[in-house]
Amino acid sequence: MIENVANRIAQPADGLVVDVTSDLICPWCFVAKRRLEKASSILGKTLEVRWHPFQLNPEMPVEGVDRRMYRSAKFGSWEQSQRLDAQVSAAGAEVGIRFRHDLMKRTPNTFRGHVLLAAAFKKGLHTQNLVAERLFQAYFLNGEDVGDPTTLLGIAREFGVTAILRVEDLDRPALVSEVKTAERKAASAGIRGVPQISFQGTIVANGALKEELLANSIRQILGTTGRCENGVCTV
Repeated sequence: MIENVANRIAQPADGLVVDVTSDLICPWCFVAKRRLEKASSILGKTLEVRWHPFQLNPEMPVEGVDRRMYRSAKFGSWEQSQRLDAQVSAAGAEVGIRFRHDLMKRTPNTFRGHVLLAAAFKKGLHTQNLVAERLFQAYFLNGEDVGDPTTLLGIAREFGVTAILRVEDLDRPALVSEVKTAERKAASAGIRGVPQISFQGTIVANGALKEELLANSIRQILGTTGRCENGVCTV
């Protein structure tokens, strides 16, 4: 049903492409997505996000781990983890996200999720954005395991991502290599945390910057690099 709607929506003529390096289990990346949507309204132009992979937990077992156990060890105690969750929930409420930390039972390995996003990109930015939104909602609103290949396959089918037709396709060498290459590129660029937001090769924000600041930064870049219209920027 969602796929049919997606196919009927044309790419905007006045769209601007923003690059976001993120991880599927980074709550601030979800907040940043919403703030970019609000920045789009401020600018009066559609901001299309191109998603780039980053694993916050690259050594995570492929099957993931119990979230409470993992976060208690990472942050020193479950109580500290809950305090951090409360901060995220407050930020989420500002942009219309109701985080359901109570439903999140596992901290997943996100590599295959990034493979799905890479596959979705082959259908265009719009499809990739729909899949990114669905993955964020799956984890943060529904408590789904976005490391589970069956879950990811279901999402691929939901949005007509034809590069992922079977669970085994999530391990296709070409897609795996593409994600690993992108991760190495992020590492060589010095990215150590997410989200990182950039526009026309210039870093706009390291973190989920407020929408007014995002809009101002993008406006300044547009003012110094030239004029953008009809999807093309000229010097």
